[in-house]
This record gives sequence, structure tokens and C-alpha cells, in this order.
Amino acid sequence: MEYMENLTEYVEKQASLCQQHDVIDKELYARYGVKRGLRDENGQGVLTGLTNISQIIAFKDVDGQKVPCDGQLLYRGYDVQDLVKGGKGKRHIFEEAAYLLLFGELPTETQLSEFSSVIAESMNLPTNFTRDVIMKAPSVDIMNSMTRSVLTLASYDNQATNLDIDNVLRQCIGLIGTFPMMAVYGYHAYNHYENDGSMYIHRPDKDASVAENILRMLRPDMKYTELEARVLDIALLLHMEHGGGNNSTFTTRVVTSSGSDTYSAIAAALSSLKGRKHGGANLQVMNMMDDIKEHIKDYHDEEAIEAYLDKLLNKQAYDHKGLIYGMGHAVYSLSDPREKVFKSFVEQLAAAKGRDEDMTLYNNIEKIAPKLIAKERKIYKGVSPNVDFYSGFVYEMLGIPRELYTPLFAVARIVGWSAHRIEELVTTDKIIRPAYKSLVKYREYVDRDAR
Repeated sequence: MEYMENLTEYVEKQASLCQQHDVIDKELYARYGVKRGLRDENGQGVLTGLTNISQIIAFKDVDGQKVPCDGQLLYRGYDVQDLVKGGKGKRHIFEEAAYLLLFGELPTETQLSEFSSVIAESMNLPTNFTRDVIMKAPSVDIMNSMTRSVLTLASYDNQATNLDIDNVLRQCIGLIGTFPMMAVYGYHAYNHYENDGSMYIHRPDKDASVAENILRMLRPDMKYTELEARVLDIALLLHMEHGGGNNSTFTTRVVTSSGSDTYSAIAAALSSLKGRKHGGANLQVMNMMDDIKEHIKDYHDEEAIEAYLDKLLNKQAYDHKGLIYGMGHAVYSLSDPREKVFKSFVEQLAAAKGRDEDMTLYNNIEKIAPKLIAKERKIYKGVSPNVDFYSGFVYEMLGIPRELYTPLFAVARIVGWSAHRIEELVTTDKIIRPAYKSLVKYREYVDRDAR
């Protein structure tokens, strides 16, 4: 106890030195042509690599001019909206897209059945792993729990550092299969030990899809409806990949390029995704919606909604950040294709759950917020809701606790990380090593007794 008090007092005193010596004048970035956050003055990402895995389209070239357009997200060239439509209500849409991202082509029925079976068989943790690792030190931060579990799995793999592609593929498929278990079991351990909730650990069903098994393992009665499983299946599909430039995927490629093992690369990606600027967007939306519901009683009153959204934008309400969470995107302009395809399923689930009034509120915010943001911020590329505007609402309707929102993102995105790790290993043997402009100036050494 005394040690902690001494440490706290010490760091509070010393932190000012970090502030003093680590600050860099933002003007220097422009002077030296350094791209802050690897983005240029217009917010466009600086090219750092090439990929065959996915493509994000937000603008089109019209007579030599860059013109905003409805967004597209292509997985190996296939539009995600077509992948959803092509599923025609069938199961395993997540598994179908995972096969596509990993192997570069759409599976036949036979190939999909075989791959789904391999994923299902991979939903199997080592003996006593749940007890000795997941339940050993439960935490409200399930992402930290998952990261610990991933790193510990390396100890059970006698080929952990083997970078042959067949071995890396085996490891990636194993992680795709076990991520849902790590997430859900991690939550149950936390809920039992920290919240005094009931403890139950359900085994996954080898005949069920990943989406079905998540609901099965999460719920006390292991039951779910076909619509619930389908909506979750689509949510996982839409979150599994988003280009090589997002922070966690880039992290995967950076760590992979160093020659590190699969478990370390994926643990690093998890650590990136958990950051509040990356994977927590849907949680921020839900917290904001809680606040809006406290202040707006009539969800049909568009004038009242507009007035309160205006307060949010002007830092007069909620967290005073001046943001309407779930609106706009760093890349997309006129629309986020994931939101467009997702919304109809959100509406179906809301109707089935008796949440039509909440859906009305979401619809009105979706209609009003872009106009307000465009006006206040003078944004001309277009503002639209992104997929996270609705994903938290869906998870809430599915009875998924908020502690699992970002872990579910990871359950989906492990597929994209795996595809990019394999592509990085196949494509190049160059370590990713960007340059930094040093601002250090030489200083004469001062003897210790003269300081």
C-alpha cells in the first residue's frame, strides 16, 4: 500500500516533465512535410502498401475530377451487398465470406460445407484452458482477457514460430474458431466473479454456425431465433474486413513484417482494436443514445431532436466533444455500404423485438444529423451514418452485454487480420520501417554533481 502511494506521488510529480519534453509543435509537421497519422492535409491515407484482399470506394473520377459517390466495400472484388443478397437467407454467410477472404475465391457448396466444419471443429480450447487462463483473472476489459488468451495459446503450439504458410493458415483458422469462445467465456467469468452473476459455460455445437454458437454460448437457455442468428451472421460479415489501412490491420502487417509469430501479431491487433478511437464506436453510439433518450421523450418530435443534436454539435450536451457518434466516416463520403445493407435487417429485428419506437428515433437522427453536421462543419464530401450507428442497437436487441461489443468486432475482424497476415508473408520479406524526422539537438553533458 505504501509502495502504491509513493509511486502515485512520484508519477504525478514527474508527469510534467513528459509534457514539457515530449510535446511537438504541430506547425513543424507542415514545415517538414510529415503526414500526421499517415494522413495528408485532406485526410487521405498515405499509401503504405498494396493488397488484393479488399477495396473501399468512396469517390469516382469524373472527367478528371474526384467526385463523392455512394460507398462500396469489395471483398476480393465482390461487393458486400451482393454477398448478403447472394446468401438468400441461408446460414454460414460469415463462413462463406471468411473462405473468400482467406483463399481468394467464392466457395462451392462442398467447399463451404468442408470449411464450416473445419471452423466448427476448431472451436475447441486446450484442456482446462477455460479454467486456468480465461477464468484465472477475469476482467471487465474482455479485450485484455482475449489478448492474454491468444498469447497463452502460443505455449500450447509446438509450431508457434513456424512461418510456413500452411502452418500460419492452421493457426489463423484455429483463432477464427476460438475467438468466439474466448470472448463469451471471458464475459461469463467477469460476470460471475465481479458481478455475482450465474456461471455457465456452454460447449459450442459442431453443427451450428459461428453466429449461432455465439448466441448459444452466451444465453442461459442456449436458444435463439432464425432471425437473430441471421442478423448476427450479417453483422459479423460486415465487420470482418475494411482494407489494409485501418489501425489494427496495419498493426497486423507491421508485426508480421518483423518476422514475429501469429499469436503475437494477432495480440497486437487486438490491442489496437480495443483503443477508443478504433473499435469502440458502437459503444460510444449507445452511450450517446442513452443520453438522448433522457432528454427526448417524443421520438417523433423532429424539432426537439434537431435542437438536441445541435447542442451535441456545439459541445453543450452529453460529453461536450462536439460529436454525433455514428455519423460520418474517415473514408466514405455519401454513404457507408455496410450501413445501407445492414439497416433493413435492423428494422426487421426491431419489429420482431417490439422496438419500433426506438427505430423511429434512429431513423429521425439519421435524417437530421447529416444536414446539421454538413451545415455546422461545412463538410462537402457528404455525411452519412456508418455501420456502427446501428450495430450497438442490434447487439442490445440480441441481449449482448456492452462489455462484448468490441470483442464481437474482434471475432469478425480476426478473418481480415488473418488474410492480411498471410498476404504480407507471401508478398514481401521487407520489414515495415517508416522514417521519423528527428528534432533532437546536441546538448553538452553536465556532470552529475553539477546539475
